[in-house]
Amino acid sequence: MIGGIGLPYAYDHFDDRDGAHPQGPPFICFMYPNDDDLQADNINYAHITALVIELYTDNVDFDLEGAVEAALTANALPYAKAETYIDGERMYQTTYTTEVSING
Repeated sequence: MIGGIGLPYAYDHFDDRDGAHPQGPPFICFMYPNDDDLQADNINYAHITALVIELYTDNVDFDLEGAVEAALTANALPYAKAETYIDGERMYQTTYTTEVSING
């Protein structure tokens, strides 16, 4: 889903050691920071994991935000959205938080 947005992306962060760091925004980082599994009969019955998608841009970019939101909507993932300006990096971080069920 994230690859279909068309921006460089990495899990949690880009690692400069492997040469994958983008030259600058826009790019996406995503992570699964915690879970809230459904438990029944002494087992984790359903694996429910938080998914956080962070969009980094030099300026507020409504088109890119729309692309992320369209990907989430197309995959039936309701989300919460928040925006922060990172002064030290001189860029915007738009964060989308949702939950996904991971089977496997």
